[in-house]
Amino acid sequence: MTTLFLTLLMMAGLLLLLWGAVGFVQDKRFFTSAPKEIQEAVLPKPERFKGQHILGWAMLILALAMMVGAVILGAWDGIRNDFSFGQFFVRNLIILWGMKVFDIAVFDWYLLCHSNFFPHYFPEVKSIVGPHLFGYNWKTHLKEMLAYFLISLLIAFICTSLF
Repeated sequence: MTTLFLTLLMMAGLLLLLWGAVGFVQDKRFFTSAPKEIQEAVLPKPERFKGQHILGWAMLILALAMMVGAVILGAWDGIRNDFSFGQFFVRNLIILWGMKVFDIAVFDWYLLCHSNFFPHYFPEVKSIVGPHLFGYNWKTHLKEMLAYFLISLLIAFICTSLF
């Protein structure tokens, strides 16, 4: 149950991170993982309301705190419950791969390919987004899945060796 909660916390943090970056900070530097066509089309935007960028940065900080907190809480709970290396590894792999599946399903498939999320904030990309973009970054996803596997091993090693 704790692992499911932590996975949902990571997903919520990731969603808040995207919303803060795209909807409020609106800095082109946050579009480096977007398809090239979108990166080229995105234009600088003035603040729609006073404090928009500050709100966006606050959302980013909160999102990162949620995500780091989920990892720390997962480690603390595992140490408290005397988890084995395998239990730590599986918990972290579920959390991180769950977040990645959420990224692919919600960000790539739904928000990028089947919703008006990006065009709402950047109307200039309306003619670019669509189902044809799904899977544009599959190599990046595979690399991240491998990195999450290794990170899960590292966290399990740290939690079982040092504590």
